[in-house]
Amino acid sequence: MSGIIAQNTLDNSGLIKAPAGGGAWNFIKKLTASGDSDLSFVDGADDVDLSTYKEYIFTFNNIHPETDGSFISFNASDDDSSHSYDVVKTTTLFRAYHFENGSSAVLAYETGRDLAESTAFQLLHAEEIDNGNDSSASGYLHLFNPSSEVFVKHFICRMNSNGGTFTTDSHLAGYFNTTADITAIQFKMDQDAMDLGDICLYGLTT
Repeated sequence: MSGIIAQNTLDNSGLIKAPAGGGAWNFIKKLTASGDSDLSFVDGADDVDLSTYKEYIFTFNNIHPETDGSFISFNASDDDSSHSYDVVKTTTLFRAYHFENGSSAVLAYETGRDLAESTAFQLLHAEEIDNGNDSSASGYLHLFNPSSEVFVKHFICRMNSNGGTFTTDSHLAGYFNTTADITAIQFKMDQDAMDLGDICLYGLTT
């Protein structure tokens, strides 16, 4: 079984009709970190495609920093050559965390992690990742219609980071405040290099 319900006609059944022709996340590119200063997805380079689909997802798998207390960050480019990664963005972020020993648990809006019409790199999670072997971060970034030349470019992100003794569930959302098409996305640690982990890019066929 595919798990996709095709052309459901029972409107009161609670089942959702799949789009005509079905839909699928199509794998585009995987970049693996090994002491890299950044991982960049550039449209049209090395099989990267940021212009065919209206929805894209980047998945993060056990991103691990070289330096204690690091954060994964990202930015975008809207030019075709220099890729300066300085697109203006507005964002919001909240998080929940819980310590392994149960000593503390918090749900809160993170005023220090958001951006207001800023060209700076955006942190993807609220708490730091340590460089011990029991620390890493995993999650996804969902980017909407980056090749639109009419609308701003929305994104949402959910990350789970492990600081060694606690887990943090971070929720980020925002938009690139530009009607130019997004031509590249770059990910990097806020300090030093990305030691291990991989980032995969998928596009949605509907």
